[in-house]
Amino acid sequence: MFVRKIGIDLGTANTLVFVPKRGVVVNEPSVVAVSSDDNTVLAVGNEARDMIGRTPETIVAYRPLRDGVIADYRVTEAMLRYFMNKASGSMRLFRPEVMISVPAGVTSTERRAVIEAAVHAGAKAAYVVKEPVLAAIGAGIPINEPAGHMVVDIGGGTADVAVVSLGGIVAATSVKVAGDKLDAAITEHIKRNYNLAIGDRTAEEIKIKIGSAVPSTDEHLVMEIRGRDLMSGLPKTIELRSPEVTAAIGDELDEIIRAIKSVLHETPPELAADIMDKGIVMTGGGALLRNIDELVLQETGVPAYIAEESLLCVVKGTGIALEHLDVYKRSIMSKR
Repeated sequence: MFVRKIGIDLGTANTLVFVPKRGVVVNEPSVVAVSSDDNTVLAVGNEARDMIGRTPETIVAYRPLRDGVIADYRVTEAMLRYFMNKASGSMRLFRPEVMISVPAGVTSTERRAVIEAAVHAGAKAAYVVKEPVLAAIGAGIPINEPAGHMVVDIGGGTADVAVVSLGGIVAATSVKVAGDKLDAAITEHIKRNYNLAIGDRTAEEIKIKIGSAVPSTDEHLVMEIRGRDLMSGLPKTIELRSPEVTAAIGDELDEIIRAIKSVLHETPPELAADIMDKGIVMTGGGALLRNIDELVLQETGVPAYIAEESLLCVVKGTGIALEHLDVYKRSIMSKR
């Protein structure tokens, strides 16, 4: 009874940690600040995120995960250790059992890297489960029933689309187009049309405040943007309107729609009928983009709805699956 269980949604943009009976105890950016002089980790999470774009040459603040998988093993391990220690607090008498989410398109090598990083960071045992399955569990979908449920999980690095039935994935795909690519498209649009350089955090703020998946006629949202003029090199302020942002992110959203359509094409007819009845469940931070459910309905003809607390669905799914390992054993891919 003293063995701690920890669920981790290891995301490209944010890492969330869930402890059964306590809920989400950590929600911080997946960012690590490293000293380039002696290669030591200086800060993790919120503290490291605040350093992005503001560090001297000797300090590098970056994300050790790219497109949902580990790009820098050593730094990911340090980040996992930090988050696990933060979740366990001072009562760390035993090594915890850890469940970690991975993208639907993960390879066996990438999966093994996640398990090894967790074990080296202090886990007694590590399980990995595909993100769409955990998102479905966290969204309250009864995945063990013989019925088709479609989940679209749009995170920071990847968008995972899957049809789940009887505790397993029937059809799935994972595209490396998600929140980060939308931010990059906004940055590029402002650079091309206004000769203005902005940072990643400003691009994300634009997406959240005035971004929309479909042109919205009723509200022309406007936002004041500050950045550096690429011609003069001096600070400059411009006004940006919502329809411009919609146009800027259109190509990236098309790729996500194509992924949804490709999974629908692979879905057996019986399950496709279930999905038409129940609709597509959208989870992850990307699901919070204004009118994205409307875009999915327009493009596929299938109703879509945003899961409650969509940002937390995957991490809540890890918590539920950890508490009921016997029920979800078919969904768990591997363990060490």
